[in-house]
Amino acid sequence: MRVAVGLGNPGTRYAGTRHNVGFKVVDVLANAQSAKWAETPAYLYSKLRIETETLILVKPTTFMNRSGIAFQDLQCRHELDLAEMLVLVDDVHLDFGRIRFRRAGSDGGHNGLNSIIESIGSPNFPRMRLGIGSPADEVDRIEYVLARFGSKEMDVVERLAQKASEGVQCWASEGIDEAMNRFNAF
Repeated sequence: MRVAVGLGNPGTRYAGTRHNVGFKVVDVLANAQSAKWAETPAYLYSKLRIETETLILVKPTTFMNRSGIAFQDLQCRHELDLAEMLVLVDDVHLDFGRIRFRRAGSDGGHNGLNSIIESIGSPNFPRMRLGIGSPADEVDRIEYVLARFGSKEMDVVERLAQKASEGVQCWASEGIDEAMNRFNAF
């Protein structure tokens, strides 16, 4: 079993924002298989089959800054090794439209990753960083990540979400090394 946790904020207020690009990727995966979502107090989840692997898609409903609650619950409930859990996270330090798989790492200033690291006591879990680009100097970073993508950006966002969903499937069926080799150049 593998788990892909797309980070974002619940509710229509945050739909389509840069901070919710992790949600977008798991939605693309779920929609491709017409998967249904179920709900727990801390997250929405959907189960898929990727080749011979069960993949659980997750969207925390605890808001970004408390994403660790859902992550820790999933890890304990399913007795998963951290290597079996992938976090999909927006990244302002990565060029817009780029993907980067990593085996582990710091929170990089991201509150969702920080929450997970604090909840489980370790930064040693794989993540897929989804490049949303950096804000202009005069734009506040919080305002930037909570803003919706502009109409001129949507083609790139759609390509990013599609390519990232392929990356998640690769990670689930072939592992982190193969996913890094194939998708970190995108």
